[in-house]
Amino acid sequence: MLKKILIASVFTLASSAIAHAGCGLSGGNVKILGNEFPAIQTVAKGAMACADDNVTVTANLTTEHRDLQVAAMTANPAEYSVAIVANSSIVPLMNDGLIRPLNDLVEKYGGKLKKNQLITIDGKIMAVAFMANAQHLFYRKDILEQAGLDVPTTYEDVVAAAKVIKEKGLMEYPLSGTFKSGWNLGEEFVNMYMGTGADMFKPSTAEVSVNNENGVKALNMLKELASYMNPDFLTYDSNAAAAEWEAGNVAMMNMWGSRAGPIVDDEGSTPEVVAATAFAGAPTLGGGSVPATTLWWDGFTIATNISDEDAEASFRAMVNGIDPSILTDETKSQAVWLIDGFEPGLTAEGVFATANAGAKPYPMLPFGGLLHSAAGAELADFLQGKESAEQALTDLEAAYTTAAKEAGFIK
Repeated sequence: MLKKILIASVFTLASSAIAHAGCGLSGGNVKILGNEFPAIQTVAKGAMACADDNVTVTANLTTEHRDLQVAAMTANPAEYSVAIVANSSIVPLMNDGLIRPLNDLVEKYGGKLKKNQLITIDGKIMAVAFMANAQHLFYRKDILEQAGLDVPTTYEDVVAAAKVIKEKGLMEYPLSGTFKSGWNLGEEFVNMYMGTGADMFKPSTAEVSVNNENGVKALNMLKELASYMNPDFLTYDSNAAAAEWEAGNVAMMNMWGSRAGPIVDDEGSTPEVVAATAFAGAPTLGGGSVPATTLWWDGFTIATNISDEDAEASFRAMVNGIDPSILTDETKSQAVWLIDGFEPGLTAEGVFATANAGAKPYPMLPFGGLLHSAAGAELADFLQGKESAEQALTDLEAAYTTAAKEAGFIK
């Protein structure tokens, strides 16, 4: 069901014939750029198994990958042959023609791929998805029980629960989240605004439509959540928030499902925290029925500005990187894998619950990234109490509109 909701409802799936795949490469250079978390590390490790005397395979996995990918892929030849992307980060690469259609390579070497892994746009396979993801609720069963609280299902419940936990002296900062200024903060705003059920753009246009009561509602909730977080919340990305959780300092957070496995893997934490960690669907906002989050896929793309030999080697190495053989007792918990043989367990519960509750996919729009970036840059002052929600939204709208005009999306 998750796969149908996440992939089939958003993209037209490819129907190309698929042939047998494997390494067996005679030459080529494979250079991978991607995010840094355990599931991506597993994929990269599988791809690197294709390296031999004739083939080089290297990987740069970094949380700064989005800031690097466009410039790196614009170079000719491209600095990387593979970019591991998601719903949002594929858009600028497609806009600038920096990634190539994969139809021919899928036909020749994609025998172990499933049709719902093939991200197809206007008849062209532009990416191969290997995992699903979403931010959803992580919570400490023991802390909620000590506070006499049920598992929150709304963000209003989350705030109320945090208040009780703090007043009872159970934790000083009961909440955490990925509120780091920039991309992470932009994602938090997009998630919360999606929970209002309103559109972020005026119908059939690139004109932004968040400077309204729904935008104010989303911002006010983000500020309420931040008031129960460590005062340094604007520096917290996924790594920092996960570290706070493993240290036992946090009772609840909305965190990526791909972090669930590593958080309960008995490494970097205590048995008490691991045993008490549980997962639920993303909360709703303001009486709405749609979870205040977005559904994502992660997958790989192949650069345009590289030789055909490197493109073939890169594709075949990445197919090896997402072969069903990578699924072990350790790696199965790292993600909601879109790979044959994956059976969801405890760590996939939050993503499945979120998808089944009707969460919407992250909007894959040519101009969506500009709004995301504007939100990440313009909302920190509001969260720090330096300006009103209305002023923050006015600043966001102005920054987005300027960028959209420069990009030609708005006249």
